[in-house]
Amino acid sequence: MDPRLEANRSNWNERVGIHTRSRFYDVDGWLRNAPGPDPRESEALGNLDGKTLVHLQCHFGMDTLRWARAGAVVTGLDFSPAAVDEAVNLSRRAGLAEHSTFVCANVYDAPRALSGKRFDVVYVSLGALCWLPNIDAWGAVVSELLMPGGRLYLHDVHPFSSCLDDDGERIVYGYFEEFDNPYVDDTGDTYTDGEKLSTTRIFVWNHSIGEIVAALIEHGLVVDSLTEHDWTVFQQFPWLVESSTGQFVAPDDHPRIPLSFTLLARSPS
Repeated sequence: MDPRLEANRSNWNERVGIHTRSRFYDVDGWLRNAPGPDPRESEALGNLDGKTLVHLQCHFGMDTLRWARAGAVVTGLDFSPAAVDEAVNLSRRAGLAEHSTFVCANVYDAPRALSGKRFDVVYVSLGALCWLPNIDAWGAVVSELLMPGGRLYLHDVHPFSSCLDDDGERIVYGYFEEFDNPYVDDTGDTYTDGEKLSTTRIFVWNHSIGEIVAALIEHGLVVDSLTEHDWTVFQQFPWLVESSTGQFVAPDDHPRIPLSFTLLARSPS
């Protein structure tokens, strides 16, 4: 594995324990309330009862298992052994072990790790693409994982907002992919409450909207929709305010900027 991805994996291995104990994820509340998929995602993908879904970069499986509750046969894939172990444990605690499988592998190795299996849906959720150095190779993986007529659902941080510093006030990183020039962070921060990390160094890459779309088209997928949002689902910048719907948006006196985006694509039948 690329040494930069090895460093990221060590960092994510340590995050797992912090995240499962955090108020941000509230695992006990999640188990008690047993939520299904986000209504916006269900509206986009429709009824997945009996359909197969693979969640790339699934972390410890909370979003993956929401789809299992909706009747999908789910597979979660993550490069962190600690995350996969916790996902398996969570699936058992939630009573969803029979409907879910979790595999430890790098995204780029997914077709081999999943034994060439193809899926009705490839699902990618917030905060995924920045950990991948090469978006074109990701597009090839998505294409290889989808069965004919299968669909990709991608909701992620907008690459414009990823250019900004933690305060959202100045540009600190480029908009376009730079394979050999990732953004390097040594702060030891994670996005949840809890202690700081001791394995601090991470490498992240930005990928423009155009590069993401081109990576999918180049590998034979048809892009059905691309929607840029002026909201996100976490406190990305200190000046964002929480709306009545639980989304984080710019205040009324602040210019609206793209904070996240949703892309739907499909493999030709």
